[in-house]
Amino acid sequence: MRIFVTGATGFIGSALVPALISAGHQVLGLTRSEAGAAALRAAGAAVHHGNIEDLDSLRAGAAEVDGVIHLAFNHDFSRFEKNAADERAAVTALGEVLLGSDRPLVVTSGTAIAANIDGRPSTEESPTAAWNPRAGLETTIKAFTERGLNASIVRLAQIHDPRRQGLVPYFTAVARQTGVSAYIGDGGHRWPAAHVSDTARLYRLAFEKAEAGAIYHAVGEEGVPMKAIAEALGRGLKVPVISIAPEQSQAQFGWLSPFAGLDMPSSSAITRAKLGWEPVGPGLIADLDAMDYAAG
Repeated sequence: MRIFVTGATGFIGSALVPALISAGHQVLGLTRSEAGAAALRAAGAAVHHGNIEDLDSLRAGAAEVDGVIHLAFNHDFSRFEKNAADERAAVTALGEVLLGSDRPLVVTSGTAIAANIDGRPSTEESPTAAWNPRAGLETTIKAFTERGLNASIVRLAQIHDPRRQGLVPYFTAVARQTGVSAYIGDGGHRWPAAHVSDTARLYRLAFEKAEAGAIYHAVGEEGVPMKAIAEALGRGLKVPVISIAPEQSQAQFGWLSPFAGLDMPSSSAITRAKLGWEPVGPGLIADLDAMDYAAG
């Protein structure tokens, strides 16, 4: 099948494009730059120039293909609500093109969207956490599926390799700046994680399955304790690892403070059963230990 991939030159997209091509698919990759176009051509993909704020470019790309995988998101968290609104507009534009056909649309959300109840890992069936600005995306997709769109959702955990690890690099930057690697309280709050190669394979399986209304969790590890993450950063940066009180979080982490104390373990049991997906990549701590901190 010919698949339009937004975010095709990003962290996950760079792993997904060759995975799709290796599986026999053709890829039309969205990019805004000549460097991105060159990378796509080198991977064997066709190039579609545009960006997620150019809705006409999205509509044109979706009109040419057998389905869409939407990965692109602006990760400038200083404008999180605006970026979430732009994401909903982009998904709406894509959905309107595909509506009335059986062509699949796979969109990207986050496991933090799923509410944790009584400390239990969230699941693909958990209610959404209304506090998260990206929760509206799932509402948009649900409305589309009720109108007949063949749409599904992949919720991301902290996706990692030895170069990038979801939100963790922001904590790495704080530890570099402050000279300490900190965690809150006993550091027992947990973040789910998955290796980027496993995540790319999950997107491929979700697209090929094309189950309307399905929600999948890209989770290899249900919950990595924040203390273990802080200790890995301390080892890598050779800085002290300390515990701080919750009231010190804002001073230590700044805009990261609301995330730093979240306990958000997540399960992928339903995803594994539906897709036959089994993560095999290294864990988050192994990738943090393998990272080249001197290069940062």
